[in-house]
Amino acid sequence: MPPGVKSKDFLRITDFSSEEIRATLVWAGRWKAGETVPRPLEDQAVGLIFHKPSLRTRQSFEAAVVRLGGHPMFITDAEIQLGVRESIHDVAHVMSRYLALIVIRTFKQSDVEELARHAAVPVINALTDVDHPCQVMGDILTAQEHLGRIDDLAVAFLGDGNNVFHAWANLAARIPMDLRLATSPQTLPDMAIVENARRTGLSKITISHDPTQAVRGADIVYTDVWASMGQKDLAAERTRLLKPFQVNADLLKGAKPGAIVMHCLPAERGREITDGVIDGPQSVVFDEAENRLWVQGAIIAQLLARRVRT
Repeated sequence: MPPGVKSKDFLRITDFSSEEIRATLVWAGRWKAGETVPRPLEDQAVGLIFHKPSLRTRQSFEAAVVRLGGHPMFITDAEIQLGVRESIHDVAHVMSRYLALIVIRTFKQSDVEELARHAAVPVINALTDVDHPCQVMGDILTAQEHLGRIDDLAVAFLGDGNNVFHAWANLAARIPMDLRLATSPQTLPDMAIVENARRTGLSKITISHDPTQAVRGADIVYTDVWASMGQKDLAAERTRLLKPFQVNADLLKGAKPGAIVMHCLPAERGREITDGVIDGPQSVVFDEAENRLWVQGAIIAQLLARRVRT
């Protein structure tokens, strides 16, 4: 993209309005149903910067870029050493001359924000230690498919108050819901993110240490690994703290009849969730994984359609 053109980024769900979120879900649903996909990336390349291992994120983004007519370029930290070999400022300017879009999966949210600040093309946050917006966009598409709506759902998130929960809190600032986190006092989320969502007055957000109370009457029961990438040295301590928050058959009995179970994967089976639940009839985890493809394609299309002159 030439200098002088600046695009909107997708670094957190709140970068989209409620209307834009809903439009993205409509696009994703239509494409999944077989409607012809536009090809706004025809003859263009997309850079995929990955500093963390990936199964779903890499493959779903690469497949989405191909469907939109583009060529995905997988870039590891060994190639560019972002912020070490070259400044993020310089990398952003150089990549903007080659690419139509940049996707980045890394550790620090601040690195993603700096990259977006200097890039002249859209930047998508594919995961940081703070946020995981594309995952939760796929999750809410899955909820729409299985529950028939996205508004006013009761969502019980059990376990670590991590980046995925932060993305749910950001979604609660745009879509009305009853969002409940059950976690230990030592594994709370970033309360600034929670308070920002609460200040919108759109959703009810509660944090407790009682998994039974959190699950009661829930439409969605959600969990994630207790120690994320880069935190595996904390696995034993997190297991001790979060064992009471395991999603199992007994706990699930308290949810609403017809409730669905979500997990962003990869799962540590037998730890945060039992085999009987993740493989059971209420589990939609593989639908979530598939929906990353459709919703990320729709996010890309939205961003490319919203380029504005500066």
